[in-house]
Amino acid sequence: MKKSILATILLAVGFAVYAQEGIPRMYTADPINAKAGDVITVTGDYLDHACVTKVFLTDRKTDIAVEVTEQSKTSLKFKVPATIGAGRWAVMVLSPTVGPNDKYIEEPVKILVE
Repeated sequence: MKKSILATILLAVGFAVYAQEGIPRMYTADPINAKAGDVITVTGDYLDHACVTKVFLTDRKTDIAVEVTEQSKTSLKFKVPATIGAGRWAVMVLSPTVGPNDKYIEEPVKILVE
């Protein structure tokens, strides 16, 4: 009886870990103060092209696609677009690894555009 409960718990933990793989996570942006044309580096996990197909800056009213200049599993770099207005913008990614459809993921990584 105890072995079956332990096996069930281990199976559930394994499934939870597997389900989290491939989901982009963003932790930091550098620099956090920027202007149009600056290159921002975002660090995190699962940021490679297989997990992140597009990157945006969003203020929850407007989503602006950005030009990604470098991308790896733990970081991505993008240029702040010339068309962006001043204000606080969150980084949002489009990920094909979340569920059956592409999903937009916004993490609490923000930059302040001057």
